[in-house]
Amino acid sequence: MAWSESVDTILANKDGLAAFRTFLKSEFSEENVEFWLACEDFKKTKSSAKIASKARKIYSDFIQADAPKEINIDFQTKNHISQNISEPTLSCFDDAQRLVYSLMAKDSFPRFLRSEVYKELVKKQQNGNQKRWFPFL
Repeated sequence: MAWSESVDTILANKDGLAAFRTFLKSEFSEENVEFWLACEDFKKTKSSAKIASKARKIYSDFIQADAPKEINIDFQTKNHISQNISEPTLSCFDDAQRLVYSLMAKDSFPRFLRSEVYKELVKKQQNGNQKRWFPFL
């Protein structure tokens, strides 16, 4: 299955992303992928008014102390974002996004590939492929 190649592959595929999110929810760490997706959406923002409001939303949801979906990033990165959130740029979350991506790639993704969620997905896809070749199955 192509998803096993990299985190990028799974994040770029709707079904793969859904399965990865399900897995992360089961591990109580879905905030990482949610933050990553919010940052990807944020970087596509054109209007400066929307940049400011989206940045504040990402900050309040994921960065500030006791945020409802607080991500685990180092003090220096968090502090840098906090100091610059009043005048956000499209790259203001890049360092945090890189850290979260790295955490997903090195930790969550390998566990996902060993999980029952992934194994079931592979089995379903294999069964689906067999049915294409053997419609009587």
